[in-house]
Amino acid sequence: MDAVNLIPLPVLLPLVGAGVAMCFPRSPRVQRIVSAISLSLVLVVAVLLVALSTAGPQALWVGAWPEGLGIVLVADRLSSLMVLVSSIVTITVLVFATRQDQDAGTREAPVSIFHPTYLVLSAGVANAFLAGDLFNLFVGFEMLLFASYVLLTLGAPRERVRAGSTYIVVSIVSSTLFLVAIAVVYGAVGTVNFAQMAERLPQLGEGIQLTIQLLLLTVFAIKAAIFPLSAWLPDSYPTAPASVTAVFAGLLTKVGVYAIIRLQTLLFPQSPLTDLLLWVALATMVVGILGALAQNEIKRLLSFTLVSHIGYMVLGIGLATEAGLAGSIFYVAHHILIQTALFLVVGLIERAGGSTSMSRIGGLASIPVLAVLFFVPAINLAGLPPFSGFLGKVALFQAGIAEGTPLAYALVFGGIATSLLTLLAIIRVWHRAFWEPAQEEHAEHRRLPASWLVTAGALVAVTCAISIVAGPLSTFSTDAAHDLRAQTYVTAVEEAVP
Repeated sequence: MDAVNLIPLPVLLPLVGAGVAMCFPRSPRVQRIVSAISLSLVLVVAVLLVALSTAGPQALWVGAWPEGLGIVLVADRLSSLMVLVSSIVTITVLVFATRQDQDAGTREAPVSIFHPTYLVLSAGVANAFLAGDLFNLFVGFEMLLFASYVLLTLGAPRERVRAGSTYIVVSIVSSTLFLVAIAVVYGAVGTVNFAQMAERLPQLGEGIQLTIQLLLLTVFAIKAAIFPLSAWLPDSYPTAPASVTAVFAGLLTKVGVYAIIRLQTLLFPQSPLTDLLLWVALATMVVGILGALAQNEIKRLLSFTLVSHIGYMVLGIGLATEAGLAGSIFYVAHHILIQTALFLVVGLIERAGGSTSMSRIGGLASIPVLAVLFFVPAINLAGLPPFSGFLGKVALFQAGIAEGTPLAYALVFGGIATSLLTLLAIIRVWHRAFWEPAQEEHAEHRRLPASWLVTAGALVAVTCAISIVAGPLSTFSTDAAHDLRAQTYVTAVEEAVP
Protein backbone atom coordinates (compact mmCIF):
# COMPACT_ATOMS: atom_id res chain seq x y z
CA MET A 1 0.00 0.00 0.00
CA ASP A 2 1.25 3.47 -0.91
CA ALA A 3 2.16 5.36 2.27
CA VAL A 4 0.07 8.40 1.30
CA ASN A 5 -3.06 6.25 1.65
CA LEU A 6 -2.54 6.53 5.41
CA ILE A 7 -3.48 10.21 5.33
CA PRO A 8 -7.32 9.80 5.43
CA LEU A 9 -7.22 7.21 8.24
CA PRO A 10 -7.24 9.68 11.19
CA VAL A 11 -10.59 10.88 9.80
CA LEU A 12 -12.04 7.57 8.61
CA LEU A 13 -11.19 5.38 11.60
CA PRO A 14 -13.10 7.46 14.21
CA LEU A 15 -16.06 7.85 11.84
CA VAL A 16 -16.25 4.10 11.29
CA GLY A 17 -15.88 3.62 15.03
CA ALA A 18 -18.72 6.07 15.67
CA GLY A 19 -20.96 4.14 13.31
CA VAL A 20 -20.15 0.84 15.00
CA ALA A 21 -20.64 2.35 18.48
CA MET A 22 -24.07 3.63 17.44
CA CYS A 23 -25.07 0.02 16.74
CA PHE A 24 -24.58 -0.87 20.42
CA PRO A 25 -26.43 1.80 22.42
CA ARG A 26 -27.19 -0.64 25.25
CA SER A 27 -23.69 -2.10 25.47
CA PRO A 28 -21.38 0.39 27.21
CA ARG A 29 -18.53 -2.09 27.31
CA VAL A 30 -18.66 -2.63 23.54
CA GLN A 31 -18.76 1.11 22.92
CA ARG A 32 -15.73 1.64 25.12
CA ILE A 33 -13.81 -1.10 23.31
CA VAL A 34 -14.73 0.28 19.88
CA SER A 35 -13.70 3.81 20.88
CA ALA A 36 -10.42 2.63 22.38
CA ILE A 37 -9.51 0.57 19.31
CA SER A 38 -10.41 3.38 16.91
CA LEU A 39 -8.39 6.05 18.70
CA SER A 40 -5.47 3.72 19.37
CA LEU A 41 -5.23 3.02 15.64
CA VAL A 42 -5.37 6.76 14.96
CA LEU A 43 -2.43 7.24 17.33
CA VAL A 44 -0.41 4.61 15.46
CA VAL A 45 -1.26 6.21 12.10
CA ALA A 46 -0.33 9.64 13.47
CA VAL A 47 3.13 8.39 14.41
CA LEU A 48 3.56 7.01 10.89
CA LEU A 49 2.40 10.32 9.36
CA VAL A 50 4.99 12.23 11.38
CA ALA A 51 7.68 9.91 10.03
CA LEU A 52 6.25 10.23 6.51
CA SER A 53 6.18 14.03 6.65
CA THR A 54 9.92 14.27 7.29
CA ALA A 55 10.40 13.50 3.60
CA GLY A 56 8.32 16.58 2.75
CA PRO A 57 4.59 17.37 2.50
CA GLN A 58 2.50 14.40 1.34
CA ALA A 59 -0.80 14.97 -0.50
CA LEU A 60 -3.64 12.64 -1.45
CA TRP A 61 -6.50 13.56 -3.76
CA VAL A 62 -9.51 11.65 -2.39
CA GLY A 63 -11.57 10.00 -5.13
CA ALA A 64 -8.94 10.50 -7.84
CA TRP A 65 -10.97 13.16 -9.64
CA PRO A 66 -9.18 14.58 -12.69
CA GLU A 67 -7.65 18.07 -12.91
CA GLY A 68 -7.64 18.69 -9.17
CA LEU A 69 -11.41 18.82 -8.76
CA GLY A 70 -11.64 16.55 -5.71
CA ILE A 71 -10.83 16.90 -2.03
CA VAL A 72 -7.14 16.94 -1.16
CA LEU A 73 -5.72 15.94 2.22
CA VAL A 74 -2.20 17.06 3.05
CA ALA A 75 0.17 15.80 5.74
CA ASP A 76 3.19 18.03 6.23
CA ARG A 77 5.26 18.40 9.39
CA LEU A 78 2.81 20.88 10.95
CA SER A 79 -0.41 18.95 10.30
CA SER A 80 1.09 15.56 11.18
CA LEU A 81 2.44 16.92 14.48
CA MET A 82 -0.97 18.36 15.30
CA VAL A 83 -2.67 15.05 14.48
CA LEU A 84 -0.20 13.20 16.71
CA VAL A 85 -0.62 15.51 19.69
CA SER A 86 -4.42 15.58 19.32
CA SER A 87 -4.55 11.78 19.14
CA ILE A 88 -2.56 11.55 22.40
CA VAL A 89 -5.11 13.85 24.00
CA THR A 90 -8.20 12.11 22.65
CA ILE A 91 -7.10 8.60 23.68
CA THR A 92 -6.05 9.81 27.15
CA VAL A 93 -9.29 11.67 27.78
CA LEU A 94 -11.26 8.66 26.55
CA VAL A 95 -9.62 6.47 29.19
CA PHE A 96 -10.33 9.13 31.82
CA ALA A 97 -13.96 9.31 30.72
CA THR A 98 -14.40 5.53 31.02
CA ARG A 99 -14.78 5.83 34.79
CA GLN A 100 -17.59 8.34 34.27
CA ASP A 101 -19.57 6.20 31.88
CA GLN A 102 -19.33 2.88 33.73
CA ASP A 103 -22.81 3.64 34.97
CA ALA A 104 -24.68 3.89 31.67
CA GLY A 105 -27.50 5.79 33.28
CA THR A 106 -25.44 8.64 34.66
CA ARG A 107 -26.56 12.12 33.69
CA GLU A 108 -22.93 13.31 33.60
CA ALA A 109 -21.99 11.31 30.51
CA PRO A 110 -24.66 9.05 28.98
CA VAL A 111 -22.48 6.39 27.39
CA SER A 112 -24.73 5.71 24.40
CA ILE A 113 -24.35 9.37 23.38
CA PHE A 114 -20.83 10.10 24.55
CA HIS A 115 -18.76 7.59 22.59
CA PRO A 116 -20.13 8.11 19.05
CA THR A 117 -20.11 11.87 19.54
CA TYR A 118 -16.59 11.86 20.94
CA LEU A 119 -15.34 9.86 17.95
CA VAL A 120 -16.96 12.33 15.54
CA LEU A 121 -15.21 15.14 17.43
CA SER A 122 -11.88 13.36 16.98
CA ALA A 123 -12.55 12.90 13.26
CA GLY A 124 -13.46 16.58 12.88
CA VAL A 125 -10.24 17.72 14.55
CA ALA A 126 -8.14 15.44 12.32
CA ASN A 127 -10.02 16.55 9.20
CA ALA A 128 -9.40 20.20 10.03
CA PHE A 129 -5.66 19.58 10.45
CA LEU A 130 -5.35 17.57 7.22
CA ALA A 131 -7.73 19.61 5.03
CA GLY A 132 -6.17 20.93 1.83
CA ASP A 133 -9.01 23.23 0.85
CA LEU A 134 -11.08 25.89 2.54
CA PHE A 135 -14.42 24.09 2.30
CA ASN A 136 -13.07 20.86 3.75
CA LEU A 137 -11.61 22.92 6.58
CA PHE A 138 -15.12 24.29 7.12
CA VAL A 139 -16.46 20.71 7.19
CA GLY A 140 -13.86 19.76 9.79
CA PHE A 141 -14.84 22.73 11.95
CA GLU A 142 -18.52 21.85 11.68
CA MET A 143 -17.92 18.20 12.58
CA LEU A 144 -16.10 19.10 15.76
CA LEU A 145 -18.53 21.93 16.57
CA PHE A 146 -21.69 19.84 16.23
CA ALA A 147 -20.09 17.11 18.32
CA SER A 148 -19.04 19.69 20.90
CA TYR A 149 -22.62 21.01 21.18
CA VAL A 150 -23.74 17.55 22.27
CA LEU A 151 -20.83 16.95 24.63
CA LEU A 152 -21.16 20.38 26.21
CA THR A 153 -24.79 19.81 27.18
CA LEU A 154 -24.58 16.14 28.26
CA GLY A 155 -27.17 15.46 30.94
CA ALA A 156 -28.87 18.79 30.12
CA PRO A 157 -28.65 20.57 33.51
CA ARG A 158 -29.72 24.18 33.30
CA GLU A 159 -26.22 25.69 33.55
CA ARG A 160 -24.94 23.51 30.73
CA VAL A 161 -27.86 24.35 28.47
CA ARG A 162 -27.27 28.04 29.13
CA ALA A 163 -23.54 27.74 28.43
CA GLY A 164 -24.25 25.59 25.40
CA SER A 165 -26.64 28.20 24.03
CA THR A 166 -23.94 30.88 24.17
CA TYR A 167 -21.44 28.55 22.54
CA ILE A 168 -23.88 27.59 19.79
CA VAL A 169 -24.78 31.19 18.98
CA VAL A 170 -21.12 32.22 18.74
CA SER A 171 -20.30 29.13 16.65
CA ILE A 172 -23.19 29.75 14.25
CA VAL A 173 -22.10 33.35 13.76
CA SER A 174 -18.51 32.31 13.04
CA SER A 175 -19.64 29.51 10.72
CA THR A 176 -21.88 31.92 8.81
CA LEU A 177 -18.96 34.32 8.40
CA PHE A 178 -16.85 31.37 7.25
CA LEU A 179 -19.39 30.51 4.54
CA VAL A 180 -19.45 34.14 3.43
CA ALA A 181 -15.65 34.11 3.23
CA ILE A 182 -15.69 30.88 1.21
CA ALA A 183 -18.20 32.42 -1.22
CA VAL A 184 -16.07 35.55 -1.59
CA VAL A 185 -12.93 33.48 -2.18
CA TYR A 186 -14.58 31.26 -4.77
CA GLY A 187 -16.08 34.26 -6.54
CA ALA A 188 -12.72 36.00 -6.62
CA VAL A 189 -10.33 33.18 -7.62
CA GLY A 190 -12.61 30.33 -8.76
CA THR A 191 -11.26 27.76 -6.28
CA VAL A 192 -11.11 26.97 -2.56
CA ASN A 193 -8.08 24.68 -2.83
CA PHE A 194 -5.27 26.09 -0.68
CA ALA A 195 -2.50 25.42 -3.21
CA GLN A 196 -4.46 26.99 -6.06
CA MET A 197 -5.52 29.91 -3.85
CA ALA A 198 -1.87 30.56 -2.95
CA GLU A 199 -1.10 31.01 -6.66
CA ARG A 200 -4.18 33.05 -7.60
CA LEU A 201 -4.72 35.38 -4.63
CA PRO A 202 -1.63 37.54 -5.41
CA GLN A 203 -3.22 38.35 -8.77
CA LEU A 204 -6.14 40.13 -7.06
CA GLY A 205 -6.21 43.78 -6.11
CA GLU A 206 -4.92 44.73 -2.68
CA GLY A 207 -8.41 45.70 -1.49
CA ILE A 208 -10.04 42.34 -2.18
CA GLN A 209 -6.99 40.51 -0.78
CA LEU A 210 -7.25 42.48 2.44
CA THR A 211 -11.02 41.86 2.66
CA ILE A 212 -10.59 38.10 2.28
CA GLN A 213 -7.72 38.02 4.77
CA LEU A 214 -9.61 40.01 7.41
CA LEU A 215 -12.76 37.89 6.94
CA LEU A 216 -10.86 34.67 7.46
CA LEU A 217 -8.82 36.10 10.33
CA THR A 218 -12.05 37.12 12.09
CA VAL A 219 -13.52 33.64 11.66
CA PHE A 220 -10.42 31.88 12.95
CA ALA A 221 -9.93 34.40 15.76
CA ILE A 222 -13.41 33.57 17.08
CA LYS A 223 -12.65 29.86 16.98
CA ALA A 224 -9.24 30.37 18.60
CA ALA A 225 -10.75 32.63 21.32
CA ILE A 226 -8.45 35.57 20.56
CA PHE A 227 -9.27 38.85 22.31
CA PRO A 228 -11.63 40.68 21.80
CA LEU A 229 -13.50 37.66 20.38
CA SER A 230 -12.86 35.41 23.38
CA ALA A 231 -15.65 36.30 25.83
CA TRP A 232 -17.62 33.14 25.00
CA LEU A 233 -14.96 30.67 26.20
CA PRO A 234 -14.83 31.20 30.00
CA ASP A 235 -18.62 30.96 30.16
CA SER A 236 -18.84 27.78 28.07
CA TYR A 237 -16.08 25.37 29.03
CA PRO A 238 -16.30 25.25 32.86
CA THR A 239 -19.83 23.82 32.97
CA ALA A 240 -19.06 20.61 31.05
CA PRO A 241 -17.92 17.31 32.61
CA ALA A 242 -14.20 17.10 33.40
CA SER A 243 -13.35 14.87 30.44
CA VAL A 244 -15.24 17.08 27.99
CA THR A 245 -13.75 20.30 29.35
CA ALA A 246 -10.27 18.80 29.11
CA VAL A 247 -10.51 17.88 25.44
CA PHE A 248 -12.19 21.20 24.60
CA ALA A 249 -9.49 23.21 26.37
CA GLY A 250 -6.71 21.20 24.80
CA LEU A 251 -7.87 21.00 21.20
CA LEU A 252 -10.67 23.23 19.97
CA THR A 253 -9.00 26.62 20.17
CA LYS A 254 -5.76 25.18 18.72
CA VAL A 255 -7.61 24.23 15.54
CA GLY A 256 -8.33 27.94 15.11
CA VAL A 257 -4.66 28.80 15.75
CA TYR A 258 -3.62 26.16 13.20
CA ALA A 259 -5.94 27.72 10.62
CA ILE A 260 -4.38 31.15 11.24
CA ILE A 261 -0.91 29.70 10.68
CA ARG A 262 -2.05 28.28 7.33
CA LEU A 263 -3.74 31.56 6.40
CA GLN A 264 -0.72 33.71 7.18
CA THR A 265 2.00 31.51 5.75
CA LEU A 266 0.36 29.84 2.76
CA LEU A 267 -2.30 32.22 1.49
CA PHE A 268 -0.99 35.67 2.48
CA PRO A 269 2.77 35.40 3.05
CA GLN A 270 3.36 38.83 1.48
CA SER A 271 0.65 40.59 3.51
CA PRO A 272 0.95 39.17 7.02
CA LEU A 273 -0.70 42.08 8.90
CA THR A 274 2.07 41.67 11.44
CA ASP A 275 1.38 44.79 13.50
CA LEU A 276 -2.30 43.92 13.87
CA LEU A 277 -1.52 40.38 15.00
CA LEU A 278 1.13 41.54 17.44
CA TRP A 279 -1.20 44.07 19.08
CA VAL A 280 -3.90 41.41 19.29
CA ALA A 281 -1.41 38.95 20.80
CA LEU A 282 -0.42 41.48 23.48
CA ALA A 283 -4.04 42.26 24.34
CA THR A 284 -4.95 38.57 24.47
CA MET A 285 -2.09 37.75 26.84
CA VAL A 286 -2.73 40.63 29.22
CA VAL A 287 -6.54 40.68 29.29
CA GLY A 288 -6.71 36.90 29.60
CA ILE A 289 -4.40 36.68 32.59
CA LEU A 290 -6.02 39.65 34.34
CA GLY A 291 -9.33 37.85 33.97
CA ALA A 292 -7.77 34.73 35.49
CA LEU A 293 -6.56 36.65 38.54
CA ALA A 294 -10.11 37.84 39.21
CA GLN A 295 -11.57 34.32 39.39
CA ASN A 296 -12.49 32.30 42.46
CA GLU A 297 -13.43 29.16 40.53
CA ILE A 298 -10.54 27.03 39.28
CA LYS A 299 -12.14 25.97 36.00
CA ARG A 300 -12.89 29.58 35.07
CA LEU A 301 -9.41 30.63 36.14
CA LEU A 302 -7.84 28.03 33.86
CA SER A 303 -10.22 29.03 31.06
CA PHE A 304 -8.90 32.58 31.25
CA THR A 305 -5.29 31.35 31.28
CA LEU A 306 -6.18 29.37 28.16
CA VAL A 307 -7.22 32.60 26.45
CA SER A 308 -4.11 34.36 27.71
CA HIS A 309 -1.69 31.74 26.42
CA ILE A 310 -3.27 31.77 22.97
CA GLY A 311 -1.58 35.17 22.82
CA TYR A 312 1.86 33.53 22.88
CA MET A 313 0.97 31.46 19.81
CA VAL A 314 -0.31 34.55 17.97
CA LEU A 315 2.91 36.35 18.94
CA GLY A 316 5.01 33.87 16.97
CA ILE A 317 2.64 34.02 13.99
CA GLY A 318 2.64 37.82 14.05
CA LEU A 319 6.44 38.00 13.96
CA ALA A 320 6.22 36.27 10.56
CA THR A 321 9.76 34.91 10.87
CA GLU A 322 10.94 31.32 10.78
CA ALA A 323 12.02 31.52 14.41
CA GLY A 324 8.68 32.98 15.45
CA LEU A 325 6.69 30.33 13.59
CA ALA A 326 8.87 27.57 15.06
CA GLY A 327 8.24 28.95 18.53
CA SER A 328 4.49 29.03 17.93
CA ILE A 329 4.41 25.45 16.62
CA PHE A 330 6.40 24.23 19.64
CA TYR A 331 4.15 26.19 22.00
CA VAL A 332 0.92 24.88 20.42
CA ALA A 333 2.08 21.26 20.86
CA HIS A 334 3.15 21.98 24.45
CA HIS A 335 -0.01 23.84 25.38
CA ILE A 336 -2.43 21.23 24.02
CA LEU A 337 -1.00 18.67 26.42
CA ILE A 338 -0.53 21.00 29.40
CA GLN A 339 -4.02 22.47 29.27
CA THR A 340 -5.64 19.05 28.88
CA ALA A 341 -3.64 17.69 31.83
CA LEU A 342 -4.62 20.61 34.05
CA PHE A 343 -8.32 20.23 33.33
CA LEU A 344 -8.15 16.49 34.02
CA VAL A 345 -6.50 17.26 37.37
CA VAL A 346 -9.22 19.82 38.10
CA GLY A 347 -11.68 16.99 37.57
CA LEU A 348 -9.84 15.13 40.33
CA ILE A 349 -9.96 18.22 42.54
CA GLU A 350 -13.72 18.47 42.00
CA ARG A 351 -14.12 14.80 42.85
CA ALA A 352 -12.00 15.05 46.00
CA GLY A 353 -13.33 18.35 47.34
CA GLY A 354 -16.84 18.36 45.92
CA SER A 355 -16.27 21.70 44.23
CA THR A 356 -13.77 23.73 42.23
CA SER A 357 -14.53 26.97 44.06
CA MET A 358 -11.49 28.08 46.05
CA SER A 359 -13.76 29.44 48.79
CA ARG A 360 -15.25 25.98 49.41
CA ILE A 361 -12.27 23.63 49.20
CA GLY A 362 -8.95 23.36 50.98
CA GLY A 363 -6.45 21.00 52.54
CA LEU A 364 -5.94 19.07 49.30
CA ALA A 365 -2.21 18.83 50.05
CA SER A 366 -3.25 15.96 52.32
CA ILE A 367 -3.63 13.96 49.08
CA PRO A 368 0.03 13.96 47.95
CA VAL A 369 -0.55 12.38 44.54
CA LEU A 370 -3.18 15.00 43.68
CA ALA A 371 -0.87 17.79 44.86
CA VAL A 372 1.93 16.54 42.60
CA LEU A 373 -0.39 16.06 39.62
CA PHE A 374 -1.53 19.67 39.89
CA PHE A 375 1.81 21.24 40.78
CA VAL A 376 3.86 19.86 37.85
CA PRO A 377 1.68 21.01 34.90
CA ALA A 378 0.80 24.23 36.75
CA ILE A 379 4.39 25.42 37.01
CA ASN A 380 4.93 24.22 33.45
CA LEU A 381 2.06 26.47 32.35
CA ALA A 382 3.63 29.37 34.25
CA GLY A 383 6.88 28.80 32.36
CA LEU A 384 9.30 27.81 35.09
CA PRO A 385 12.52 26.08 34.00
CA PRO A 386 13.36 23.38 33.03
CA PHE A 387 9.88 22.61 31.70
CA SER A 388 8.65 22.92 28.11
CA GLY A 389 6.61 26.02 28.92
CA PHE A 390 9.83 27.85 29.77
CA LEU A 391 11.58 26.57 26.64
CA GLY A 392 8.68 27.54 24.36
CA LYS A 393 8.48 31.03 25.80
CA VAL A 394 12.23 31.54 25.55
CA ALA A 395 12.07 30.57 21.87
CA LEU A 396 9.29 33.10 21.27
CA PHE A 397 11.08 35.83 23.24
CA GLN A 398 14.31 35.23 21.33
CA ALA A 399 12.38 35.55 18.06
CA GLY A 400 10.86 38.82 19.30
CA ILE A 401 14.23 40.23 20.35
CA ALA A 402 15.72 39.22 17.00
CA GLU A 403 12.94 41.18 15.27
CA GLY A 404 14.17 44.22 17.17
CA THR A 405 11.18 46.55 16.69
CA PRO A 406 9.64 48.51 19.58
CA LEU A 407 6.41 46.54 19.20
CA ALA A 408 8.30 43.23 19.33
CA TYR A 409 10.09 44.35 22.49
CA ALA A 410 6.72 45.33 23.98
CA LEU A 411 5.46 41.81 23.23
CA VAL A 412 8.48 40.26 24.94
CA PHE A 413 7.90 42.42 28.02
CA GLY A 414 4.18 41.60 27.94
CA GLY A 415 4.97 37.89 27.63
CA ILE A 416 7.29 37.98 30.63
CA ALA A 417 4.71 39.90 32.67
CA THR A 418 2.01 37.42 31.65
CA SER A 419 4.21 34.52 32.78
CA LEU A 420 4.73 36.13 36.17
CA LEU A 421 1.00 36.81 36.54
CA THR A 422 0.26 33.21 35.50
CA LEU A 423 2.58 32.07 38.29
CA LEU A 424 0.72 34.35 40.70
CA ALA A 425 -2.63 32.84 39.64
CA ILE A 426 -1.25 29.33 40.13
CA ILE A 427 0.13 30.25 43.56
CA ARG A 428 -3.33 31.51 44.58
CA VAL A 429 -4.87 28.18 43.62
CA TRP A 430 -2.12 26.25 45.38
CA HIS A 431 -2.41 28.31 48.56
CA ARG A 432 -6.19 28.34 48.83
CA ALA A 433 -7.04 24.87 47.53
CA PHE A 434 -4.04 22.90 48.79
CA TRP A 435 -2.36 24.64 51.71
CA GLU A 436 -5.22 26.37 53.54
CA PRO A 437 -7.25 24.00 55.72
CA ALA A 438 -10.64 22.96 54.41
CA GLN A 439 -13.78 24.35 55.98
CA GLU A 440 -15.46 21.95 58.38
CA GLU A 441 -18.39 21.15 56.14
CA HIS A 442 -16.05 20.12 53.33
CA ALA A 443 -13.22 18.68 55.43
CA GLU A 444 -13.67 15.06 54.39
CA HIS A 445 -12.21 14.41 50.96
CA ARG A 446 -13.76 11.77 48.74
CA ARG A 447 -11.72 8.86 47.42
CA LEU A 448 -10.28 9.32 43.94
CA PRO A 449 -10.75 6.53 41.37
CA ALA A 450 -7.45 4.81 40.61
CA SER A 451 -8.15 4.91 36.86
CA TRP A 452 -8.46 8.71 36.98
CA LEU A 453 -5.19 9.07 38.89
CA VAL A 454 -3.35 6.77 36.51
CA THR A 455 -4.72 8.48 33.40
CA ALA A 456 -4.06 12.02 34.62
CA GLY A 457 -0.64 10.91 35.84
CA ALA A 458 0.20 9.43 32.45
CA LEU A 459 -0.64 12.69 30.67
CA VAL A 460 1.33 14.71 33.21
CA ALA A 461 4.25 12.36 32.55
CA VAL A 462 3.90 13.07 28.82
CA THR A 463 4.07 16.82 29.51
CA CYS A 464 7.31 16.23 31.41
CA ALA A 465 8.62 14.09 28.55
CA ILE A 466 8.24 17.07 26.21
CA SER A 467 10.97 18.80 28.22
CA ILE A 468 13.23 15.77 27.77
CA VAL A 469 12.69 15.64 23.99
CA ALA A 470 12.57 19.43 23.63
CA GLY A 471 15.65 19.40 21.38
CA PRO A 472 14.22 17.07 18.71
CA LEU A 473 10.79 18.71 19.00
CA SER A 474 12.34 22.15 18.57
CA THR A 475 14.23 20.92 15.50
CA PHE A 476 11.05 19.40 14.09
CA SER A 477 9.20 22.68 14.72
CA THR A 478 11.94 24.65 12.99
CA ASP A 479 11.79 22.32 9.99
CA ALA A 480 8.00 22.70 9.94
CA ALA A 481 8.34 26.50 9.99
CA HIS A 482 10.90 26.30 7.16
CA ASP A 483 8.48 24.20 5.10
CA LEU A 484 5.72 26.75 5.69
CA ARG A 485 7.87 29.60 4.42
CA ALA A 486 9.34 27.60 1.53
CA GLN A 487 5.89 26.94 0.04
CA THR A 488 6.67 23.23 -0.48
CA TYR A 489 2.98 22.63 0.33
CA VAL A 490 1.91 23.99 -3.06
CA THR A 491 4.41 21.84 -4.97
CA ALA A 492 3.33 18.66 -3.15
CA VAL A 493 -0.36 19.25 -3.91
CA GLU A 494 0.29 20.02 -7.58
CA GLU A 495 2.45 16.92 -8.05
CA ALA A 496 -0.20 14.70 -6.47
CA VAL A 497 -2.98 15.74 -8.89
CA PRO A 498 -4.28 12.57 -10.65
